[in-house]
Amino acid sequence: MSPKLRRLTSREILRVLHGFGFDMIAQKGSHAKLCRELTSGERQILTVPIQREMAAGTILAIYRQARRFIPESDLQRHFYSD
Repeated sequence: MSPKLRRLTSREILRVLHGFGFDMIAQKGSHAKLCRELTSGERQILTVPIQREMAAGTILAIYRQARRFIPESDLQRHFYSD
């Protein structure tokens, strides 16, 4: 059986991404801009909508966006249930 995508709130997603070193640097309307700076000076930026109930497609889009910077094996345990 394949893992099932968890229904996370935006607060839970922000907490997960903060654990990987991302900090909220700005909020405009209903979107938070997160950033982490690597030792090389490279800045990695993610955008997360702030909503009470997140649609499964939105959670998946955030997961795919974060996968560019964080290894999938590390992210999967936070976004998918066994």
